[in-house]
Amino acid sequence: MSTPKENFIRLMRNDNPKWLGDTWDCFNQNPVFRPVLWDAVTLSLGGAQRGQTGVIDAWGVTYDFPEDQPGPFPVVTEEKKVIKDIQHWRDFVTFPSFDNVDWSLPDQMFPNLDRENLLVQFPSLIGMFEFSHYMMGFEDALIYYLTEQESMYDLLSAYTDWKINAAGLVIDHMKPDMIHSHDDWGSKNSLFLSPEVWREMIKPHFARYYGYIKSRGVLIQHHNDSISAPLAKDMVDIGMDMWQGVLPQDNIPEIFEQTEGKLCLMGGFDMGKIDLPVADDALIRSEVRRAIDEYMPLGPYIPCATGIYALHDDVNAIMYDELNRYGAIYAEKHF
Repeated sequence: MSTPKENFIRLMRNDNPKWLGDTWDCFNQNPVFRPVLWDAVTLSLGGAQRGQTGVIDAWGVTYDFPEDQPGPFPVVTEEKKVIKDIQHWRDFVTFPSFDNVDWSLPDQMFPNLDRENLLVQFPSLIGMFEFSHYMMGFEDALIYYLTEQESMYDLLSAYTDWKINAAGLVIDHMKPDMIHSHDDWGSKNSLFLSPEVWREMIKPHFARYYGYIKSRGVLIQHHNDSISAPLAKDMVDIGMDMWQGVLPQDNIPEIFEQTEGKLCLMGGFDMGKIDLPVADDALIRSEVRRAIDEYMPLGPYIPCATGIYALHDDVNAIMYDELNRYGAIYAEKHF
């Protein structure tokens, strides 16, 4: 019998898995963010906790985290934006130092990791695109991707250098099995950048960043719960092992065809349909079964909420109960 860790990797690779259910149980757990533990670099950057507003992190970005929101979000006004002139971005950006990172903190927070049976995953938050609009605002970023490409490219290249150094330190000190990388490239309707601009401005930096992480023997789980099907082949090119957050509106069967089994798709639940303040038991269970039945036969697929979990606790309870219940039925028939 394979361990949960081994089974998750088998699912990821469509390689004779033994069971199907709430696959986040295959990870060492963080009570705040389930499968994603906190690393020392992430902790050193600071940020808002639930209920806080106006918190400034090590990059100089201001965050609010209202009680009714799933996470902190940047507040970028004319006064608060970090980069006020993209052509002179070096005058505004200070790259956080690693000199005072406290590498003992993760051990104190997660003292009894089960590395033999469960996966260890640390975050790589704020990807290249998100970094750009966190630092200067969405409108400025979108305009500069078209009108100031040289300066934007240089900024992202320098940020990628910093992220590679950060990842190297995390891998050296904490030896993760997997990195949970986060960068949303679109809305629920379309990409923020055209595929051509994305390939020119974003792809080279992720290729370099993920190339380094893969060279260290670490798996890459990239979270992106937005329409991104036009970039599916590019995700394979840059070395992603799995796309976590794939939406059912993004033509998942076609993505499987395009990626030829080289990319695990993780997600597939229509959260806009089921993640409601009053949980609809029958609707939630039906959606879980639909996703499993439609997508599991197509290739490497792991069913889950696109955002890891639902916003409403009652929805989570029903969703993952059905995933375990029906997942066991499906596995008995097909594995």
